[in-house]
Amino acid sequence: MPSLLAVFALVTWQVAADGPLLGPDEQISRALVGHGLARLTELLADLGNMQVALPVLGCAIVWALVRGARWEPLYAALTMAAVPLLVVPLKDWIARPGPLTDATGYYPSGHATTAAVAYGAAALLIAPYTKRSWMMPVAAVLLTVATGIGLVLRGYHWPLDVLAGWCLSGLLLLALSWSSGRSRRRQPPK
Repeated sequence: MPSLLAVFALVTWQVAADGPLLGPDEQISRALVGHGLARLTELLADLGNMQVALPVLGCAIVWALVRGARWEPLYAALTMAAVPLLVVPLKDWIARPGPLTDATGYYPSGHATTAAVAYGAAALLIAPYTKRSWMMPVAAVLLTVATGIGLVLRGYHWPLDVLAGWCLSGLLLLALSWSSGRSRRRQPPK
């Protein structure tokens, strides 16, 4: 947790203060934008849309409720609700322009944060009920990384925007995991 917070703080400081990490960030982005199949990279970027990620989390919440989970689905929903509450003020405060536009509000990436929290929370909810519980977090990571790749290749976000979104979502998911673990330990065995 301290390392996620440290990376997030460092990246935020660099972006806010126009620090030396912005040069390589912009160079990497310019070298990558437009690469890959347009339809595929658009599909990958769209994995971070609320219209895609929220139904996945919603299905996982229903699945966990049907399986008898009590508090974990609520914690997952609250964690997802925290995303815009944290991301929107940061976007307004930093006011970073996007790679292909002068419009501001691109840091941190809301799509990257949404994808990571939705898929990560879904994995935390479903994993306890599967035989191969390791597959859920792996799928969540793959979907999250794919989203970030799509966002950068399409030119929707700078790489540091995506990295910051991942750090922020990692902090949220650690809090969710901790609260869910506490909840499970307090429930009587069935």
